[in-house]
Amino acid sequence: MRCIKNKIEHNGSGSVTLCPVEPEDMWHAYNLIRPGDILRASAIRRVTTVQDTGSTSSARVHLNLVIRVKNLDFDPQSSQLHVSGQIINETPHTKIGQFHTLDLELNRNFTLEKEAGADGEGAGWDSIAIESLKDAVDEGGKRRAEAVAVVMQEGLAHICFIGQFQTIMKQKVEMSVPRKRQGGGDHDKGMNKFYKTTLETLLRQMEFNTSLTSGASNEPVRPVLLASPGFVASGFQKYIQAEASTTAPGLKRLLPSLAVVHSASGYTNSLSEVLQSPAVKTLLADTKYARETKLMDDFMEQLRKETNKATYGPREVESAVEQGAVGRGGGVLIVSNRLFRSQDIAERKRWVGLVDRVRDVEGGEVRILSSDHESGRRLEGLGGIAALLTFPVLEEDFDSDAE
Repeated sequence: MRCIKNKIEHNGSGSVTLCPVEPEDMWHAYNLIRPGDILRASAIRRVTTVQDTGSTSSARVHLNLVIRVKNLDFDPQSSQLHVSGQIINETPHTKIGQFHTLDLELNRNFTLEKEAGADGEGAGWDSIAIESLKDAVDEGGKRRAEAVAVVMQEGLAHICFIGQFQTIMKQKVEMSVPRKRQGGGDHDKGMNKFYKTTLETLLRQMEFNTSLTSGASNEPVRPVLLASPGFVASGFQKYIQAEASTTAPGLKRLLPSLAVVHSASGYTNSLSEVLQSPAVKTLLADTKYARETKLMDDFMEQLRKETNKATYGPREVESAVEQGAVGRGGGVLIVSNRLFRSQDIAERKRWVGLVDRVRDVEGGEVRILSSDHESGRRLEGLGGIAALLTFPVLEEDFDSDAE
């Protein structure tokens, strides 16, 4: 995401103009835009004109519309974001109060304005929104997926990109492969065709240039995880090695990045198993995904040991913060970004206030996990909020009606 203009005021109101350039930027936009915000973007609207004779004609016109956001619809697989709301600027073709849906697109600017209401009517650009904006803006223009995974079985492959904030299934390859019969070569031919199609799809999605004279030849290649039950993944690795030594020498740059691991199936639900394997954890040790995974592993270990130095759940964590147990010396507040997407402003302010207190007053660490990563989904199962504590605290009973 490129930041074109930033006009955020000290009181938390103001606007930014952004340009999404990567599919993952739509995910960032989804987390930045909230109901009640003001969004300006270009749109195409069909306009019907009635002639004096009574005949009608329609045409598509390009407009710059400003809407007050009501709803968002985000499709993570296609990285499409649709934002609907009421128009607040009048044009020759629209009236104030009409509903319209803006489709945000790559390489097209949009302006997002947030209002900080004096009476608590608007959250404005609070600390979480500012942090989300910093995560969204890729000033160096070098943010890419941290790893690529090909989860496969005979005749089926799912190519997934593991980004800093979400995992996206980019492409599915499905082919019919003849069954293995003694003395027949149809199965081997079918598998070679399947491997060829999968490799071509993988290279296209990675934008990998196989030319030996490619200017990108000195750029590091992201880890590519090949996962399958049985020997399908290792067979795919051998196919790539054979191609690199014969028809496509440029593939040699890819070979050191390949890692073969086991998975239960060729479907995407096996990806979590793949990412938990020790070999993959070592390979991705320096990535944001690995750091978040290790954090959740450490938290679960404290729970298993029953040290009372880990707690989870909204009221339990708030109680621990009140007791000063999530502060300097190892306190970590772990929050799912889903909590900040609440349409209830008071609910959002509740969590923003908790984050600000831990970070600015208590001196603890705050880690906001993406609900679109495996670590974030594990946190979701714990209520979306947890904490590692600096000292043990006694568990309170929050189940009684009196509480």
